Amino acid sequence: MTATPLPPWPSTPPAHGGVVLRRPREDDVAMARELATDAYIPTIGTLPPHADGAQALAWIRRQHARYDEGTGFSFAVADARTDAAVGQCGLWLSELGEGRATAGYSIAPSARGRGFAADALAALTAFAWTVPGLFRVALYIEPWNAGSVRTAERAGYAREGLLRSHQEIGGVRRDMLLYAAIRPE
Repeated sequence: MTATPLPPWPSTPPAHGGVVLRRPREDDVAMARELATDAYIPTIGTLPPHADGAQALAWIRRQHARYDEGTGFSFAVADARTDAAVGQCGLWLSELGEGRATAGYSIAPSARGRGFAADALAALTAFAWTVPGLFRVALYIEPWNAGSVRTAERAGYAREGLLRSHQEIGGVRRDMLLYAAIRPE
C-alpha cells in the first residue's frame, strides 16, 4: 500500500483561544527539557527522561522530521501572547488513506491548569478538518488520566469505549479509553 501524501504545512499557524500551533524551534529546548521531567511523558514518546540540552534538541529535530517522513504534523504549542512554547501536539496520519488520524498532546508541568491543552487540541482538530480525506481523529487515553479526559471532552471529543490491554507503555500492557472526533458535516 502506498502512503497518502501529506498536505502542505499550514501557511497560517492553527490557533485557538490562548495558543498557536507552530513548528518546533531550537529555542524550545527549555520546554522539551521540562516535558522530560514529567514521569509519564517519556514513556509515551521519544523524549528521554530528564533530557539534557543535546537530547532535548535532538527530540525537537525529530519533531521536524515527522512531516518530512510522512508521519504527520508535530507542532509546538505556543502561548499566543508570548510565543513561548508550553508543550507539543501532533496529528499522526499513517492511516490517512483510510480517512483516519490519531492525535496527541503534552503540556509542560509549569504551564498546566491554564487550558492550553484543550485549546491546542481544539486548534489541532480544526486544522485536521482542512486535511483532504480525513474524517476521524482518535485519542487514546489511559483511564487514570482524568486531566486528559477533561481536555478531550472540552475539545469536543466523545468517548467511544475502553480498549483493554491496547498498547504497551513503560513495558506494561495498558487499557486505553478511545475518544474520537468526526469531521463536521
